[in-house]
Amino acid sequence: MGWLPLIAYFFGGAFLSNAIPHLVSGVRGEAFQSPFAKPPGKGLSSATVNVLWGACNLLVAYLLLVQVGRFDPHSPVDAGACGAGLLVMSLFAAKAFGPLHGGAR
Repeated sequence: MGWLPLIAYFFGGAFLSNAIPHLVSGVRGEAFQSPFAKPPGKGLSSATVNVLWGACNLLVAYLLLVQVGRFDPHSPVDAGACGAGLLVMSLFAAKAFGPLHGGAR
C-alpha cells in the first residue's frame, strides 16, 4: 500500500473528530460555532445547521476511510493514521474553541 491512502485515513480521522462537536451540540439543541456563522468560526450557528454540518463531516470521513484504499481497523498503521488525524483535529479544536467556552488555553 502506498502513502496516499494513509493521508486519506489521517484526514478521515480529522473529519470524524470535527463531526462530533457539531452533531452533539445540534442534537442537544444548542448553538455552536460553524463556518457558516458570522464571523465564521466564532459566531454561533443554529442547532439545525450544526447537525447538517456534522452530517457532512461524517460523510466526508466515511468517503475517506471506507472508499479510499482498503482501510483495516485492525491494522496498526491504518488505525494509527486515522487516530493521528483525530488527535490533531481534536487538539486544534480544543485550542480554537476552548477560549470561547471558558476552557483553558
